[in-house]
Amino acid sequence: MRSDNRHEFLRGMAHGIPISLGYLSVSFGFGILAFKLGLSAFTASVISASNLTSAGQAIGVKVIAAGGTLLEMVLVQLVINMRYSLMALSLSQKLHPSFTTGHRLACSYGITDEIFAVCSGQPKLITPAYMYGMILIAAAGWITGTALGGVAGEILPDSVSDAMKIVLYSMFIAIVVPPARKDRRVLAVVIAAAALSTLFRYVLTFVSEGFAVIICAAAAAAFGAALFPHEEEKEAET
Repeated sequence: MRSDNRHEFLRGMAHGIPISLGYLSVSFGFGILAFKLGLSAFTASVISASNLTSAGQAIGVKVIAAGGTLLEMVLVQLVINMRYSLMALSLSQKLHPSFTTGHRLACSYGITDEIFAVCSGQPKLITPAYMYGMILIAAAGWITGTALGGVAGEILPDSVSDAMKIVLYSMFIAIVVPPARKDRRVLAVVIAAAALSTLFRYVLTFVSEGFAVIICAAAAAAFGAALFPHEEEKEAET
């Protein structure tokens, strides 16, 4: 590895340490959740190693535990993880010319919300070595936390492990609440999604959890688009 690539790799690792520490605690909750749904610590770790997507993994293991179909799993992951494609398109404008197709494909594995945010905030073009360093340390934290959570689920009392499962959902709340407080449009969509989710949870119980997530996400997004259309011309004038 050349000295400049080495420097970029270490810089990426340094920027990824806070992400890794956050992932360590959050994925601990996922490991416990996976164990409670009947998956071993090893299986949960394999899932985390191949899927760096907290929401997708949380819903995915529930679909597995409920015996959902492959089609249901595909549609759930498509709806939940579609945002990563948009993030990748946005990041493509900040990539260094040394980013070959192979590097793009490899780094697409590690485009998460947090990694996207850090990369987007960089003042200069992003190199492959920088992203590899960040992805390596972040993925290590996510996988390690999952493994520890899976093992802890086997030895901790049920009361403690049940309480720890809330860590994963706390991350979702922390992501949604700030923008919802600032923008009434986001708040309206969040309320619509929560209302639909409650409806499926207590009334339309014959709909599987995977398809309920798909319907809630699509319906809430359509509601927001219809109620608050994007006014490009007005924004351009502003």
